[in-house]
Amino acid sequence: MRKRPGRPRSARGRKSYHHGDLRRALLEAARELVQTAGAEALTLRAAARLAGVSQAAPYRHFADKRALLAAVAEEGFRALTETMRRATVAHAGDPLGRFRALGLSYVGFAVSHPAHFRVMFGRETADKAAHPGLRDAAEETLGLLVGALTDCQRAGLARPGDPAELAVSAWAAVHGLSALLLDGQLGTAAPERVEQLAQCVTASLFLGLGPERA
Repeated sequence: MRKRPGRPRSARGRKSYHHGDLRRALLEAARELVQTAGAEALTLRAAARLAGVSQAAPYRHFADKRALLAAVAEEGFRALTETMRRATVAHAGDPLGRFRALGLSYVGFAVSHPAHFRVMFGRETADKAAHPGLRDAAEETLGLLVGALTDCQRAGLARPGDPAELAVSAWAAVHGLSALLLDGQLGTAAPERVEQLAQCVTASLFLGLGPERA
């Protein structure tokens, strides 16, 4: 008697989603595909196959691949914002400590959530205006950095200037470090090495952002 063909390995290895959790299952599948094969390998069909659902199921929540990637990116920004907020709790009343904690937590999030991070800053989601939820989430994350830098200016710890523009300089530094670590350009990404590099970069930021001196 001929054996019936089994389910694909990816579908067999994943628990069936519960009613109402289809969107969550698809987001998890999308992150896994990005992590293992890159954003270019992600399609709604591939996400459905990995989640163990029908090819038509993703269209209940996502119009196309870009919409799915935007949802993954929005999820990432909201998680990053929460991570950054938690990191500043211990630095209430210390503007400089809060500013550095934001940078350290940013790098830490990047290396511990590489799939999220690559989608958040990938070309497919660069036009955030097309996805209001993603746009708002990204602006909230940057707003934490702008707010911390503004407080540093008020305390005389940062030079005058548009805090939004200065925040971009700080963001570029920690984002650049994060990208180098994810791409393996700085060797091993062992936790102690990541911490050392992140401390160095965030400390160096104020060589340029600190108050001007005669």
